[in-house]
Amino acid sequence: MVLYFTGTGNSEYCARFIADRLSDECFDLAERIKKKDFSPLESEKPWVICVPTYAWRIPRVVTEFLLNTKLAGSRQMYFVMTCGGQIGKAEKYNLDICNRADKSYCGTAKIKMPENYLAMFEVTTAEEEELLMKEAYISLETVSGLIKNGERLPEVREGAIGNLLSGVVNDMFNKYYLRDDKFLVTDRCISCGLCEKKCPLGNVEISGGRPVWKGDCTHCMACICNCPAEAIEYGKKSVGKRRYLCRSFEG
Repeated sequence: MVLYFTGTGNSEYCARFIADRLSDECFDLAERIKKKDFSPLESEKPWVICVPTYAWRIPRVVTEFLLNTKLAGSRQMYFVMTCGGQIGKAEKYNLDICNRADKSYCGTAKIKMPENYLAMFEVTTAEEEELLMKEAYISLETVSGLIKNGERLPEVREGAIGNLLSGVVNDMFNKYYLRDDKFLVTDRCISCGLCEKKCPLGNVEISGGRPVWKGDCTHCMACICNCPAEAIEYGKKSVGKRRYLCRSFEG
């Protein structure tokens, strides 16, 4: 079974692609995570976890889900991580998750996709996006083939700095930067409620026709990138930046 968590669609794209190639079920974790529903899931096929990379590791909310949910059936577990650049030493922590969840770690794939983290980085241009999606397609074909054949994914080599990025930097990011107090809404807001609907954690609530953030944010950028009026900003960091959503899937 292919499980995914997504904010702007990159990981959903990968999940649906892989599920199509494996003739497998594709399951969105958002509602489960939002409700803290840890009831068991079962699959006789390998578990494939498709997630974005947050500060060089998988999202903390997905880690919590995997460690608290009984995934019955297959013991094999693969990780597919979308990113704008690097995943650091995420493999080390994915292996730890498997050990703690009594799963057999089968490797981690890094799929470079268009950058969407406009709270910190520049967003991929439309021209770059087209090229990256073509490259991602090729990478996903390879990854799907390896999983289908029951093979281990090759090690991702990103240098010694990966330990620092996925370790201390990730800890600091979660403790000090993973906050929603910089999100704001401008007068362009049309009170459509899409930000509330799209938040995978249920962290956005419409009050008086405008969004309010409730303090449990994972910085997935779903609210800001799904806003049709581009009325949401992340302080000054997002001003003038292109909003990005992955809408394509070719089965």
